[in-house]
Order: sequence, then C-alpha cells, then structure tokens
Amino acid sequence: MYASAVQDLIDELGRLPGVGPKSAQRIAFHLLKLPAEDALRLARAISEMKERISFCRRCFNVAEGEACEICLDDRRDAAVVCVVEEPRDIVAVEKTQEYRGRYHVLQGAISPIEGIGPEQLRVRELLARVQAEGITEVILCTNPNIEGEATAMYLARLLAPAGLKVTRIASGLPVGGDLEYADELTLGRALQGRRDVEA
Repeated sequence: MYASAVQDLIDELGRLPGVGPKSAQRIAFHLLKLPAEDALRLARAISEMKERISFCRRCFNVAEGEACEICLDDRRDAAVVCVVEEPRDIVAVEKTQEYRGRYHVLQGAISPIEGIGPEQLRVRELLARVQAEGITEVILCTNPNIEGEATAMYLARLLAPAGLKVTRIASGLPVGGDLEYADELTLGRALQGRRDVEA
C-alpha cells in the first residue's frame, strides 16, 4: 500500500508495546514530515542506547557497564533487596526516597496467558543472590494485579525455606482518596495492610 520503506517503518513501530497499527501509521507519517535532522537525532538516540546500555549483571537494572549505579553505591543496604518487575519500577520506588537497599529486577511477571513462567524471569539469579550475598530481607514489590500477585506468591513460597524475612508492599487507598469511591478489593487490601497508630 505504501512505499516499502514507509511500510517497513510502520511494521517495526507496530511491534512496540502499546502501539497498534493506526498509532504506528501516525508515528511513521509524523517522522516522515519531520526535518531530517530531527528524525536522525531520534535514530542516533536509539542507536546510542543500544550500544551503551545493557543490564546489570547483579540486579538486571539498566546499566552503562557491567553494574548499575545502585549496585555500585556502597552506602546502600546490601542485606535488603526489593524485587521489582521492570527497571522502570526502580525509578518509582526511588522517587519515594524511603528505600535505601538494593534491587532485583525480574524482567517481567508470571503470566501463563502470555507464556511467561518463572523460567523466563530472573528467579534463579535472585535465589543465587540470597545465598551468596547474605541477604536478610526480600521485599516483594510486584504490581498489585493478577500477574504481580501470582509472582509475589510464587517467590514467597520459594524463599520461605531460606529463613529470611519476606515482605510484600502494602496496597490500599491513595492519600487524599474518599472511602465511598474505593472499590471492594482496594478497601479490603487497605484493611489487611493496616498498621499501628503512634500516639
């Protein structure tokens, strides 16, 4: 239908997560209208990222070398590891400024529908770290959806024999939210995750 170079770009863009055929077409034609230097700057940024960035050999966060900045930081608590699904989840946790331990990125979550089992995740590497690094607590910080909950339960069962503290992030009502607008599951989680009030 289109010139082969345009169709090839539409096909490649359509392979990106969250980009359907219509979005791929819109992006391709937007890039076609851009001045050449703008389009080439995007191409260079993609190329440079692929050349310079890889995954940390210890935690599988993004890194510009063999280890990421967090693993290289001696001020972080090496005995506590926060397990997340994706590197972008680390950014969310770091923004809270409440956590000073290290991380482990699973690079996904268990999802039988998508054919993703524990073998496709960085579970073996997590177990090896627990034994080798003297980790005393693992915080399961997977998403509060079906896949994230299944992954957290699987990891909790797997880590139980190691005799370390395994915790799960609390979930519930957002700050500033009204009870009347909360769904039953969210309100139920908030009740389960309640904590003592300091007087």
